[in-house]
Amino acid sequence: MDRGRGRMLPLLALHAASEYYRLPWKPPVTAGLLAANTLIYLRPAFLRNIIPPIDEVWFNAHLILKHRDLKRFFLSAFYHMGESHLVYNMMSLLWKGIQLETSMGSAEFASMVAALLGMSQGITLVLAKSLLLFFDYERPYYSEYAVGFSGVLFAMKVVLNSQSENYTDVHGILIVPTRYAAWAELILIQLFVPGVSFLGHLGGILAGILYLRLKGTYSGVDPLTLLFRGISSALRWPMRIVRNLFRSPTRRISGRGTSRRARSVSDRWRCQACTYDNSGLSSICEMCGSNRNDNGFSPRQLHRSHDLPLDELRRRRIERFGR
Repeated sequence: MDRGRGRMLPLLALHAASEYYRLPWKPPVTAGLLAANTLIYLRPAFLRNIIPPIDEVWFNAHLILKHRDLKRFFLSAFYHMGESHLVYNMMSLLWKGIQLETSMGSAEFASMVAALLGMSQGITLVLAKSLLLFFDYERPYYSEYAVGFSGVLFAMKVVLNSQSENYTDVHGILIVPTRYAAWAELILIQLFVPGVSFLGHLGGILAGILYLRLKGTYSGVDPLTLLFRGISSALRWPMRIVRNLFRSPTRRISGRGTSRRARSVSDRWRCQACTYDNSGLSSICEMCGSNRNDNGFSPRQLHRSHDLPLDELRRRRIERFGR
């Protein structure tokens, strides 16, 4: 398989960085999905023991049902045939993901993506098996191999456009109501792009419709959203602890309490012998050598310091500080 690496990925990275830079809030789930798909495609050496090769995860209805292979069922969506396949899907994910996650929130968006992934793959599997049983379509659909995130993207497109009353231009060929744009794109891609998975895209559209129907009949927060919110809170808790541990102590100077470091810097004392302001870290006057005691100053040192003539005090200042 000719992946042609190194040509389009930098453009994808630059585009994603510029999009996130201008956003006041950076959608984390969308960024995580982009990173996951890209890392799986690149399969760097340090992850090759964790990420299986593409030959082990092709979506194939026959193999999934025969071996009950959940690895193919779930992971095939995150693999791509080549760089252009990956970049096209990730550009689409970036655009749709930012809009949906910003409007829904990260927890609900993650819940939706997980649901759409499972439903689109499941519907594709059911369609392939049904075509085999009722029409004897084994080779075109039941035995075909497919990978890619496009099924989930078609489902996301249905959800994103479900409430739109506008019209949209589909690839510069058709102008259709926005809510039906996914159907028009399904037909155009099938006509002009050879080798794409028609059932995978169709399964994504049907999954988006099913998700909207289920969401419309269910009141309240769905269990998957609650699960992702719990995971998010659990991940933020240790991060807060680490952040508090490494927080600078000088920031705690407020109210009645101050940090030890703040007291040592700000608690200066004045020598009554020479009126020099000394640091709180020192117990001996840096100018005349008088000691500081619990009451502030030693009477004996105070008496001795008064015996020093003014010229001597000035000479000591010049020797110590050059002024």
